Amino acid sequence: MMRSVGTLTRADLAETINRKLGFSRAESLALVEEILGKMCEAMATGENVKISGFGTFILRDKRERVGRNPKTGIEVPITPRRVMTFRASQKLKDRITKGG
Repeated sequence: MMRSVGTLTRADLAETINRKLGFSRAESLALVEEILGKMCEAMATGENVKISGFGTFILRDKRERVGRNPKTGIEVPITPRRVMTFRASQKLKDRITKGG
């Protein structure tokens, strides 16, 4: 059975930048925030975000459709909305499959 072993945080990313590249802790955290901010900004304006060798964050606009309440069976309209999905690159899928 698969289980989660933890969560990678912004602080973890900043710590790695600090250790590997020698930036100060404050600079490392600012760099992480800048990258995430740029990604959020791009997606907020409707752009997909592709990180080579990692994957692509894809935005899709869903049309209005009819859904059904599973408890009552009553049909209800589901409003149009934008959703984000993540498609892992083949390289990432291979690493996950091999466990490292």
